[in-house]
Amino acid sequence: MTAAPNAAAPSRRARLAGIAVLLVLAIAGATAYFTLRAPAPAQPANVAAAPTAADFVGRAQCAGCHAAESAAWKGSDHDLAMQVADERTVLGDFADAKFTYAGTTTTFSRRDGKYHVSTDGPDGKLHDYEIKYTFGVRPLQQYLIEFPGGRLQPLGIAWDARPKDAGGQRWFHLYPGQNVKAGDYLHWTAPGQNWNFMCSECHSTNLRKGFDAKSDTFHTTWSELDVSCEACHGPGSAHVAWAKKEGDWNARDATKGLVLALDERKGVTWVPKGDSGNRVRSVPRQASREIDTCARCHARASRLSDDYVYGKSPFDTHRLVRLDDGLYWNDGQMRDEVYNWGSFLQSRMHAAGVTCSDCHDPHSLKLRAPGNAVCAQCHAAARFDVPAHTHHAAGSAGAACAACHMPTTTYMVVDARHDHSMRIPRPDVSAKLGMPNACNDCHSKQTPQWAADAIRQWTGKAPASFQNFADALHDGALGGPNTRGALMALIDDKAQPAIVRASAIDRLGHWLTPATLDALTRSLNDTDPVVRLATVEALASADPVLRQRYLPRMLDDAILPVRIEAARGLAGQGEGALSPEDRARFDKAIAEYIAAQVYNADRPEARMSLGNLYAARTDPAAAIAEYKKAIEIDPTFVQAYANLADLYRARGAEGEADVTLRQGLARNPRTAVLHHALGLSLVRQKRMPEALPELRDANKLAPDDARFAYVYAVALLNAGKAKDAQAVVDAAILRSPYDRSLNVMLVRFDAANGNVGGARARIQRLRELDPESTDYDKLEEELAPRS
Repeated sequence: MTAAPNAAAPSRRARLAGIAVLLVLAIAGATAYFTLRAPAPAQPANVAAAPTAADFVGRAQCAGCHAAESAAWKGSDHDLAMQVADERTVLGDFADAKFTYAGTTTTFSRRDGKYHVSTDGPDGKLHDYEIKYTFGVRPLQQYLIEFPGGRLQPLGIAWDARPKDAGGQRWFHLYPGQNVKAGDYLHWTAPGQNWNFMCSECHSTNLRKGFDAKSDTFHTTWSELDVSCEACHGPGSAHVAWAKKEGDWNARDATKGLVLALDERKGVTWVPKGDSGNRVRSVPRQASREIDTCARCHARASRLSDDYVYGKSPFDTHRLVRLDDGLYWNDGQMRDEVYNWGSFLQSRMHAAGVTCSDCHDPHSLKLRAPGNAVCAQCHAAARFDVPAHTHHAAGSAGAACAACHMPTTTYMVVDARHDHSMRIPRPDVSAKLGMPNACNDCHSKQTPQWAADAIRQWTGKAPASFQNFADALHDGALGGPNTRGALMALIDDKAQPAIVRASAIDRLGHWLTPATLDALTRSLNDTDPVVRLATVEALASADPVLRQRYLPRMLDDAILPVRIEAARGLAGQGEGALSPEDRARFDKAIAEYIAAQVYNADRPEARMSLGNLYAARTDPAAAIAEYKKAIEIDPTFVQAYANLADLYRARGAEGEADVTLRQGLARNPRTAVLHHALGLSLVRQKRMPEALPELRDANKLAPDDARFAYVYAVALLNAGKAKDAQAVVDAAILRSPYDRSLNVMLVRFDAANGNVGGARARIQRLRELDPESTDYDKLEEELAPRS
């Protein structure tokens, strides 16, 4: 671990040292091309040149003129997020305190002025480690330990920094009850818990990961150990020169030498909107510099490069997640640990022009006013902070604006975080679709319908809200009837937040037809990069003809992830049809894709992506090497085993595929995808008695995966076990009622059982699911003629 000369102490908040946030741009089936020394990507012609170079100078230079801001920042979560471990910074009990988890007793001690922990290492045995840094400060603090190769790993046991009467002042494990041991992906020594990859960028200033794939080492550097002035404002040397009138300062007079001016609120007031009790922005917000600056760290994202340019879109170096199923509920509420950006972009506040610093002081990070008063800046207290509106006693917990409009979800065991979508509670949606709501968070013994009825009694009408996309996204995730029309309407509705329209594209991409294609291709022209990226990703999984038709023009998009995802989609089979002009743009974009994978070559996901491109470009030897490297980095990364085995299968080396899958299962015995793949391999080897137990285990381990149930049922049928096959399908259809393959199989079962009427009714339901398909006409022709 190397620090630049200015390496100081403090920084921000215990962020996500227990959960990997990398969502690799190249999802399943993605392709890449890899050389450890990738060529430098050429800059697309339509991307503006970077601002005049400036250097990081450190907060001491800023504090001389900005004393008030510096004083406010001191002691903030940004200030204290990462610090050198010493008497001033360590909060935990290191007086030979002991904590037992998963059969291991960890001891925290102090010797010679240094802090030590005796705990299980990567081999599962007790080792003594010195604490190098503290990580975060409230409501919990973690501790970083240095390993060879420049790696820092956050201990999985954290200190609860809350007061004792709030349950704090204790050691606790971030994965209680999960029995995490050495070799597990969640073990604190595992690659998935690596600080350099997961946490570092958002806890230090000018952080550069510095991974070298050849030596498998990190040379991570920073300008300041904490989140200081220049982490948000950008390098300050030009501004300092302007302020001191040094050098060519007068040439910088127009910008004051600022790399990034966060001045979107300058001169803005919030004026009353009639007698509504609300206020509106005096002038519309025309830029998103402030929100984009915050988004780099307050969004769940994967990082593609260290080369962030202040003032440019964070999309140029980051792939920020959308409302992905499993990360968000389908109504947009946060589900997994996603931070604030994706939630805030859905809100009425964002649509009205509110920025982060309208509510939060950007230096102290405190609210602009305490409690409900922060909302009363724009929403008149006389109208909204009264029992007539809240329907709770004044001053009670239920009368807090945030209780209803920003409910919390607790992460990392003790860290309750507010949902920033600022929504009106919708218990009626909960009753229908199953997601949580603020009412039942408190009234947990009551039903969502009870809460929905209460709101109707208060207001005289059904609950309503700004966010009205839950049905479309929910049905889109399931693929139910009328899904496509609802998703297309959502995509085309420019009044909807861009992240919502992009998330609708994600779901529509699974159901590409001539009718839906038009909605997707129109979205290639969208002004918002999150929509364009979702569209390109959807088309990158389409058939080669569609990819060759629509993706080449996206190769010089202004936003990096859009360009490289277009190149990824064209790589291999799609390259041959490119015109010379498109080929030149492809070469530039694929070089950028290569660079992104090389940057993330410490991750198994990136190595798999590299292997995928080698495979697509018919270089199986290189692909095999990359898949094996992914497995070497993380033996729990099951998709690499599956892809490697599939490559062996494609080469006719079924025996090698069998060996690979068994190796994966020896390391990951309860992994459905590997049991499924091994079962298919055994079928191809004509070893059906051995295949059936593997396919059965896949279906048992992942009962919600309709594909596993379908394949197992087909295998049972081929083995002459029709009754068992139907039982499998009957159980699976309850979980996946709209799965086409299962429904087709049930049509055949009905017909075989003489239930022709039931078969015809099911075919009609299939037509409702796929109104453009003619396949079901052929299916109906197979049925016995009408009597």
